[in-house]
Amino acid sequence: MKIIRLLIITATCLLLSACVHKVVTTPAKIAYKTTKGVVKGGIAVGKAITGKKDKQGKKENDKE
Repeated sequence: MKIIRLLIITATCLLLSACVHKVVTTPAKIAYKTTKGVVKGGIAVGKAITGKKDKQGKKENDKE
């Protein structure tokens, strides 16, 4: 009887740890992707306002 209880407790712990992992990592992934998009957008807006071009644009202008 003790062996069955031990197996049930072990199985329950393993299942709950998988659930907790999913609950914690999903919001973290969403927050990372959202922040990444905001930063890229902010950089693009900053470049558009200041008129700075990327390295490829400078190289093409130097050739002309």
